[in-house]
Amino acid sequence: MALKATIYKAELAIADLERGYYAEHNLTLARHPSETDERMMVRLLAFALYADPALTFAKGLCVDDEPDLWQRDLTGAIERWIDVGQPDEKWIRKASGRAREVVVISYGRAADIWWNGVRNKLTRLDNLVVLKLPPEAAPALAGLVDRGMRLQCTLQDGQVWMTNGSDTVLVEPETLYGVREAG
Repeated sequence: MALKATIYKAELAIADLERGYYAEHNLTLARHPSETDERMMVRLLAFALYADPALTFAKGLCVDDEPDLWQRDLTGAIERWIDVGQPDEKWIRKASGRAREVVVISYGRAADIWWNGVRNKLTRLDNLVVLKLPPEAAPALAGLVDRGMRLQCTLQDGQVWMTNGSDTVLVEPETLYGVREAG
């Protein structure tokens, strides 16, 4: 019998001072049985970084041809494709052909090793943005996990502050490649 996804609810209040984006989102996150709390929270952080009413969680780990998050326009065309972790370079090139912008948010101790291995193959893509989180970011974000999360996220000057009211995590994503567009 296959294991089912665990459902998490998140009330996420975002104050993105750089983009002038202020909104509250009621989100449902399905955590795949093979997914860690760290990865799930990096997906939530990705949502906060690129928050938009049209940005949604896709099937990611469950389906081979979908990202972790995506934003589609009214015609169904993919505006933004977001993956977290260290995806295969062939997968990124394929996504680059399907979406206006592809974002990879890499995290963990293997992030530098992964980037050094794929950099030469991916730096030809002009619609790619690669961000790297500090090694301590994902474990700290995982400390905020609760089945019913109420989180506030403030983005300013390249810093992201995520809090649940009692604990606060500071994340400073580093841009490894590309230029991060506003929202």
